[in-house]
Amino acid sequence: MRDGKPNKRKTPARAASAERLAAVRRADTARMPGASVHASLANEIGLRIVRGDYPPGTILPNEAKWSETFDVSRSAVREAIKMLMAKSLLASRPKIGSWVEPKERWNLLDRDVLAWYATSPDREVFLKTVQEFRHIIEPEATAFAAMRRTDEQMAEISRACREMGAAATLQERTRADTRFHLAILRASGNDLLVPLGVLIESAFDHLFAYTTRELDDLQHAQKLHEAIEKNIRLQRPDAARNAVRKLLANTDSVIKSR
Repeated sequence: MRDGKPNKRKTPARAASAERLAAVRRADTARMPGASVHASLANEIGLRIVRGDYPPGTILPNEAKWSETFDVSRSAVREAIKMLMAKSLLASRPKIGSWVEPKERWNLLDRDVLAWYATSPDREVFLKTVQEFRHIIEPEATAFAAMRRTDEQMAEISRACREMGAAATLQERTRADTRFHLAILRASGNDLLVPLGVLIESAFDHLFAYTTRELDDLQHAQKLHEAIEKNIRLQRPDAARNAVRKLLANTDSVIKSR
């Protein structure tokens, strides 16, 4: 005699979705200890939105459907939707549900949104967009840094440059490279530039993974960074600006060659 409880046996499609969410949850946990179910679910839905599975204007599945698809509680779904609304990917209204906002409203400086972009099918477009941003911001920021940097800020820039040259792995080098460019933004003395560093910080790992270089390329890039460091240290804004432009041109050529 059956006890009247609903059959909770997963269908193959539901099991596969739950397995994907579990994988996302494991990845999130590795990146962010203590990551919750709703954060993992937000990551999965956000990635689908950014890669185009749900184009702007699309009405998303309702709370019950997401709950069934990923085998999670409705409260987890609600929290995930709130997270995506905070990133301006979604809007919601009673009796209508949640829908994908136009792309121009998305918070593209959010770390998660940037990470989703960098793994989307349009990754090459994303990386070129990052490079355009760097061309707009970094030369002038570096010129300001050459004029305004403090001794403490200069020490931070120089240390990051040395650590790049001494790095034993590409990952170590990328971390030092990121610190180098963020230190320059801070040394520019413009408070509005500092928050933009999140774009550089989030994008560099993906940029360097895409442009993995041979030893000769790395050595050349190191010399270009050292020229930037030298001109900031000697407080030569015009030379520092030109040194950054040479570095960016070099990265452009590497991206085009891939």
